[in-house]
Amino acid sequence: MPVTPPAAASPRSAVDKALDLVEAVSRAPHPVRLTDLAAEVGLHRATAYRILLDLVRRGWVLRAGDRYLPGAAVLRMSASAAGNSLTTLARPVLARLSAATSMMVNLQVLEEGGARVIDVVRPERLTMISHLRGELLPVRPFAGPLALVAALEPEARKRWLDGLPEDADEVARELAEVERTGVAVERGRNDKLVASVSRAVVPAPGAPVCALTVVGPDPEFDEPTLASVERELRAAADRLVTALTADTAETGR
Repeated sequence: MPVTPPAAASPRSAVDKALDLVEAVSRAPHPVRLTDLAAEVGLHRATAYRILLDLVRRGWVLRAGDRYLPGAAVLRMSASAAGNSLTTLARPVLARLSAATSMMVNLQVLEEGGARVIDVVRPERLTMISHLRGELLPVRPFAGPLALVAALEPEARKRWLDGLPEDADEVARELAEVERTGVAVERGRNDKLVASVSRAVVPAPGAPVCALTVVGPDPEFDEPTLASVERELRAAADRLVTALTADTAETGR
């Protein structure tokens, strides 16, 4: 399902609370105490303890005295996902697209509040441009989030617009243009020296998985180059859709 920001704050579900604890344990630099975990995720100590009992039982968290650390289930999932993750599947596509365009290419996924840059291929000649790996980029003024939100179903897109503090009408016009053209282009708004072109990877209508974004010096994006980048970008997105859906197609599922 597409990720969209909630219209208003709502109580966390039991699943939310459990995942909050698993994530807190997993990112901690060392085994962490119950009191610290509860405070980090905003839960009462007794509530956190009850949830942790179930997580320990299921192997998602390991208890060592009064401290907690990632359990065997997390380790198994991490090892399994490493060979079948989005970044692993997309990396050859990113590398090929970067080589074809001589530009930096990044991979973004939609989260609450924007799009997260999860992988980057940057040529040596462009080391002066920040790679933004790990950063959460807002819907404006970045091409990747625009491409992803434009690929959502209308109702999901509307919830994103409702969550914007201002300029919703202008963003709506931009999203309509991105939907029409299939690519988002940002030039000179966020950084006058940098331009970016992005396309969502959409295996099923209304449900974008990620976006591929080509980034480079704005002066290099003349009309012929921009047209060439868009062609390469569309082809790369198609290749990634194939990589993401190949097994499904072969097994008929």
